Amino acid sequence: MKILVIGDGGWGTALSILLNNKGHNVTLWSYSPEYADVLRKKRENVKFLKGISIPGKIKITSELKRKDIFDLVLFAVPCGYLSSVAEKFRDFPFGKIVSATKGIENGSLRRPSEILKSYYKRASIAVLSGPSISGEVAKGFPAALVLAGKGLFREEAQKALSTDRFRVYTSGDITGVELGGAVKNVVAIAAGISDGLGFGTNTKAAILTRGLAEIVRLGDTLGAKEDTFKGLSGIGDLATTCMSSNSRNRWFGEQLGLGRKIQDILGETEMAVEGVLTSRSVNELAVKHSVDMPITRKIYEIIYEGKDPKRAVFELMTRELKSE
Repeated sequence: MKILVIGDGGWGTALSILLNNKGHNVTLWSYSPEYADVLRKKRENVKFLKGISIPGKIKITSELKRKDIFDLVLFAVPCGYLSSVAEKFRDFPFGKIVSATKGIENGSLRRPSEILKSYYKRASIAVLSGPSISGEVAKGFPAALVLAGKGLFREEAQKALSTDRFRVYTSGDITGVELGGAVKNVVAIAAGISDGLGFGTNTKAAILTRGLAEIVRLGDTLGAKEDTFKGLSGIGDLATTCMSSNSRNRWFGEQLGLGRKIQDILGETEMAVEGVLTSRSVNELAVKHSVDMPITRKIYEIIYEGKDPKRAVFELMTRELKSE
């Protein structure tokens, strides 16, 4: 297949390598002409996926023409930039799209598939989510993800993406798969704060468990299927993001727990820390729909209202007692 991957971050690069190794004809699009040139010359994504070689067969460009036809288009850009990138290609004949973006857009509170559908109304759209550390996928470590969509395109995309090291399951619950992939980043910040404060395994287990309960409550309210959160885009992605040393959201939270200022932390990395923006959107959704999400609320307060992480922990632990 002729496949276009939009987004030169770690995840977009990893997916490009995966698809190339399967034998597809892959084009990787970069927003920056200058960085596209760096990628072509070095054949390595030195900013976002250092140490991994980009095969020479992968075409790298910052320019696309409307006459270029692709069998499949993958969007792998940070959620905060998805609308602007989709707008750039609004008039392109993208008929089959897979969103590999995780998050909820600030302001509109739209999920990635909803953003893409607003630009490509006639396209078939599916979403890919699950535990997926970019470097591990690029190195060919076995991984399993879930692809949510409708109709025959779901199975077509599943076959296009699956390899003997990258197993893709299918789901019809687009809402649940996207919510799991988004909210887990907020919970991962909480897990990182726990690490930064020097807490132990009991604390981390409590955060994962009660964080999952928050995801389920929000999902139930927004029409997702509860079983979805027991799977790869729920507990699977949550566990990886909360525990991996390569998780940007967990790392960000850890730095907060160590007492560092938010702008100093974000200024240290060019990679998107999705949970920062997502925490604002999820908190707004919780308020809008009257969903009890105390961990999410505290992360929002720490990031946007300057609450001390230790104080947030105290307030969480001393809330009114209740049944599980």
